[in-house]
Amino acid sequence: MVTLNQLQVLVKVVESKGFSGAAKSLFTSQPSVSNHIRNLENSFGVPLVHRTRHGARPTPAGEVVVEHARRIFRILDELDRTVAGFRGLSGGRLVLAGTTTLGTYLLPRLLSEFSAWAPKVTCEIRVGNEETVESWLLRGEVALGLCVGAPRDEQLTSQRMFEEAMVLVAAPDSPLVGRPLTPADLTGQRFLMREAGSATRALQERALATWGLEEAERWDMWGPDTLKQAVCQGLGAAVVSEHVVRQETESGLLATLTVLPAPPTRSVSLVRRTDRILTPPEAAFMTLVRDIAEWPV
Repeated sequence: MVTLNQLQVLVKVVESKGFSGAAKSLFTSQPSVSNHIRNLENSFGVPLVHRTRHGARPTPAGEVVVEHARRIFRILDELDRTVAGFRGLSGGRLVLAGTTTLGTYLLPRLLSEFSAWAPKVTCEIRVGNEETVESWLLRGEVALGLCVGAPRDEQLTSQRMFEEAMVLVAAPDSPLVGRPLTPADLTGQRFLMREAGSATRALQERALATWGLEEAERWDMWGPDTLKQAVCQGLGAAVVSEHVVRQETESGLLATLTVLPAPPTRSVSLVRRTDRILTPPEAAFMTLVRDIAEWPV
């Protein structure tokens, strides 16, 4: 008998393009994922996933099952949101998403305030790059997302919240610390970059272009914490959100460099699908953040 859990595992395998990635996102073991897929294939009597050296790919039958599974999950989500309307803020579920920096450093702050306001609402935070967050919103898996700038898909609408400054940071013993800098002073400097697809990466590349340093040496660092640790170890300088490094700069683990022109700022926006009818918890969260004009302290 086909179960919702099996369908969820299949969707995760296809989205992650592999069994190990699906196991990681589902917080389970790879053998468990393989077992669910095997049982699902036995129930349907056809292979659903191609296992190759390059990862897992859906068979034609698998694509059909995944499409129907996503439709089932959308219906169940709509049912949950409809029933939540009868509970108001005395229950229900709020699922939010954010790009890596915003989801990691801003959403928990906002959710802390919301949770104090609606303590009986169960909350979930998802973190991904811009493309991933937009796909979650489009598929109805999350209600609201925090992104940089405006969304690319016309089915999504955004509400600008505030501008966020980007800063150039280095290890505290860097010879660049303590004096005004020009782009010429940064010649020969190695720059540590976020991974491709990151919203921060786009701002970092724009800053280097503004400074005429497109040919500077670059090392990719996946995730804001890895990037910060690499800068602390003197591996290079990095353009990052001022809020991501606030604790490190205040404690002296990192130093902010003064360079003109300054790195570009970026807009933080609240994004949702245009046609989505918000549940009371979702509408309440929108009300909470609607008038935020700066990063909460």
